[in-house]
Formats: sequence, structure tokens, C-alpha cells
Amino acid sequence: MAGDPPADDRAREEAREEERLVVEAQRGSIDAFNRLVRRYERQVYNVALRIVGQADLAEDVTQDTFLLAYKSLHQFRGGIFRAWLLRIATNRCYDELRRRQRRPADSFEELTFEPRVEWSTLAAGEEPEARAERLELAGALELALRQLPDDQRAVVVLSDVQGYSYDEIAAITGVSLGTIKSRLSRGRGRLRDLLRQNPRHRELFARYWRRYDEEKQGEGRPS
Repeated sequence: MAGDPPADDRAREEAREEERLVVEAQRGSIDAFNRLVRRYERQVYNVALRIVGQADLAEDVTQDTFLLAYKSLHQFRGGIFRAWLLRIATNRCYDELRRRQRRPADSFEELTFEPRVEWSTLAAGEEPEARAERLELAGALELALRQLPDDQRAVVVLSDVQGYSYDEIAAITGVSLGTIKSRLSRGRGRLRDLLRQNPRHRELFARYWRRYDEEKQGEGRPS
């Protein structure tokens, strides 16, 4: 749109605003911290929902994340605040999964919520047939994600659902890029195996698998 600032300028502006809010929050401003909460609460909730797989647990994780972040603000020494925040969130997800010792869901009837984040490769059309297909795929994906090991599920969620870069995921999880790529490859492969068990899902997820194969081929090329 004419007159809008370039994307890079907007990003720098937002980064400066975030830095200002963090500094003010560290100095005791509740208003500044609440503005950070409003900026990131949806992202934190969406990540938690995909990792723990249950809406009420995701809400608990989200609340705990911001409470812990507020108490630990003095420990934040700069960098990407969102990554620092999501690292707290993913750690809380792991804690919750270990504490509850939740078993993977094994039926669609156990899904008690409508997915709130669309799988990034699915069409967003809202015709009745397209919506039904999208929700069917989202449900199948939820069930498959619940059967992944925690570390693989986290990187698949962060990369393929939330769209974070490898560098961001490394900052969030605190592990190396090589480990991120390895976990992501294993997680995607396991998802492929799980979703291929249903011929319909195998066909509907074809676009995702093509992207996965292209990425694997790209990683195998000499640099």
C-alpha cells in the first residue's frame, strides 16, 4: 500500500519498541509488561497447544510462562525476547508432559478442541468442503503429533506450524542447529509414517511431503 513504510523499517521499529518495553518492564512497569503479554500471548498459547495437545493445559502453560517471565525479567540480558519467552514456554510444556505422564491420543473422539493454528501448507478456503477437509487434516495432524517424542514434536511445531527459522528454533530450545535439523528430519519422517497409514490422509498431505523431500534433497547437495 502506498505510503506504508518498508517491511525492514517496520521490523526495526517493532524491535526498538519491544526493547523499550522490556527495559521499562525490568524497571518495574506493569503496563509495559502487560503490553508484552498482549503482543506474545497468542504465540505462546499456540505453541503450547500444539506441544501439550490439550487446550486447558496450554492455558496453564501460557499463564505459567508469563508469570515465570515476569519473575525472571532481570535475567534477560538482551537478544530476541520472543525466543527467550518461548524457551520458557517449551520448558514448561516438557514439565507438564512429564508431570501428567500423558499417553498419546488414539482416536478422533479424544480431540476436544478445534485447531486454532492452520497447518502452514493447507489451503485456507472456507467453503464447507474445504473447511471440512482442513479440519480433518488438522485433526489427523494433532493425533500424529501427540505420538512424537517431546523433542521432535517441539521442533516440528516450531518449524512447520509456527514457521520459525532454524536459528530461532535453536535460540528457543537452546540446542545446536545440527540437532534441530536432525530432530526435525526424524519428526517429519515419523509424521509421514503415521499419516501414510490412512490412504486419504496420505493423498491430502501430498504437498507437505513434497516440500519435505525437496528440503532433504537440498540438504544433501554439496555447498
